[in-house]
Amino acid sequence: MDMKIRNVAIIAHVDHGKTTLVDQLLKKSGTFRENEQVEDRVMDSNAIERERGITILAKTTAINYNGYRINILDTPGHADFGGEVERIMNMVDGVLLLVDAYEGTMPQTRFVLKKALDAKVKPIVVINKVDKPTARVDKVLDEVIDLFIELGATDEQLDFKVAYVSALNGTCSLDPDINTQHDNYDDLFNLIIDEIPEPDVDVNGDLQFQPALLDYNEFVGRIGIGLVKSGEIKVNEMVSCVRLDGSIKHFRIQKLFGFLGLKRIEIEKAHAGDIVAIAGLMDISVGETVCDIGKEKALPILRIDEPTLKMTFMTNNSPFAGKEGKFITASKIGDRLFRETQRDVSLKVEQSGNESWTVSGRGELHLGILIENMRREGYELQVSKPEVIIKEIDGVKCEPYEDVQIEVPEENVGNVIEALGLRGARMENMTNVNNLVRLNYVIPSRGLIGFSTDFMTMTKGYGIINHTFNEYMPVENVNVGERKLGVLVSMENGKATAYAIGNLEDRGVMFIEPGCEVYEGMIVGECNRENDLAVNVVKGKQLTNTRAAGSDHTVVLKRPRPLTLEYCLDYINTDELVEITPESIRLRKSILNTEQRKKFDAKKNG
Repeated sequence: MDMKIRNVAIIAHVDHGKTTLVDQLLKKSGTFRENEQVEDRVMDSNAIERERGITILAKTTAINYNGYRINILDTPGHADFGGEVERIMNMVDGVLLLVDAYEGTMPQTRFVLKKALDAKVKPIVVINKVDKPTARVDKVLDEVIDLFIELGATDEQLDFKVAYVSALNGTCSLDPDINTQHDNYDDLFNLIIDEIPEPDVDVNGDLQFQPALLDYNEFVGRIGIGLVKSGEIKVNEMVSCVRLDGSIKHFRIQKLFGFLGLKRIEIEKAHAGDIVAIAGLMDISVGETVCDIGKEKALPILRIDEPTLKMTFMTNNSPFAGKEGKFITASKIGDRLFRETQRDVSLKVEQSGNESWTVSGRGELHLGILIENMRREGYELQVSKPEVIIKEIDGVKCEPYEDVQIEVPEENVGNVIEALGLRGARMENMTNVNNLVRLNYVIPSRGLIGFSTDFMTMTKGYGIINHTFNEYMPVENVNVGERKLGVLVSMENGKATAYAIGNLEDRGVMFIEPGCEVYEGMIVGECNRENDLAVNVVKGKQLTNTRAAGSDHTVVLKRPRPLTLEYCLDYINTDELVEITPESIRLRKSILNTEQRKKFDAKKNG
């Protein structure tokens, strides 16, 4: 082997600058040619990742520096994608823990660091954004040390090295003094080389390769990405795969990919310690082991996070079905969902009817991103309210609980505490920092469905909420998750008029504007009472032939409430659906006919 290898993951809370740091490491290492165009946040390849500034699926990149090949895995910081983080820890020997110099340690910092310490990988702490005027470098370092101790770090893990960087400006130093920052990343590269051990692998042994992540493309099918743990692997070689159930399947390695910079490059062979991707077995799965034929020795199976939330996906059957989407049939939606399970191991899809599927995932964000991707690709569908997955453990019904950390301005604390109390949350801790109150809670996952919308309103957008899965615990009889207020439902088909909307404004808040096409059963606004109200929004003004004074004044309407996908998924009740097309997001009742719906409601309440 010509190059020495270091395998390292970057872990951090959402938005602390992981992906920006990877950009700088790529630029400053000389991995790119001078004339190569490098866009910012190159690692976030998916449009949604780029818009939201979050990393969804782990990305692999590699840097050549002074005779070393440094493989870097950029991990998701959001708890919905925690399964990825855990599996990545099996591929690396060290982590860069990135912490914002102002925000300090946050819930996801804790979440990803716990996974790293459990996997016994070597940490290096990188404090980012040190150039900010609000940076509190020394205090943040103390917080990090406290967090390590709290998570049970060993003395060896506590003896970590620290680098101070500004990823945005591309500067770095090993000294907290801002004046020592210099315009290269040699200090950080040398720390990685000196501190992080080389891969613990057997170069001369029999082949062992275990996929920890999956990818998929139309030409070669499933691709397994992982670490060559032992031996070497070659293109066109016949190998055997020890399946999760212990059975063995032989297959030929059709393609072998390595990583350099941002490119996935085809290679002929790879050795122990390399992180590579292989294609050739259509249904290869995370945690299986690829071995030499006749020398099958399985590696320990990797744990995959269980889904905690499920939704029903259906073909669109509203009166507007097929008007705006390219892919509208059950077979097209089914194929697309199946394709997603090829790439995402923590997603489960089961056919639940002729034209409906139960899709289970790790949280609202996980499922919301799948829906948004489908919408952008031209799919049209309907989805039901998300509900938590109840499990039976030792004969007791259990539901998922989450740890929640909230930061709110002092004046909003009372409202937030009251709202969480009604949702079955239990307060663990409360601290006050610079007029911001930090609250820690344990709450049933269903208590969080629909909470973020209320939370933003309560805190006027200044609150920050983060949550991570804790464990399954016995179900408590707290009635949470249903919206209290009723809705305004259209009883006619047609175009909404300014006149009709103007007359309804005192009944609640509208979701539509004049000229918007509506159908019977579509939700057009929120009622200011607890019951639903069937309304006519297409009614025009009766014209008379006498002209009354003042009859020509224009109706001035309030702005309608904007409907985003997250808001709608949070908002709906169990008898409602969200209709999603590439151009529109609409709310509707499951039963569109006004009379039938009234009968159904009467029966339900009777």
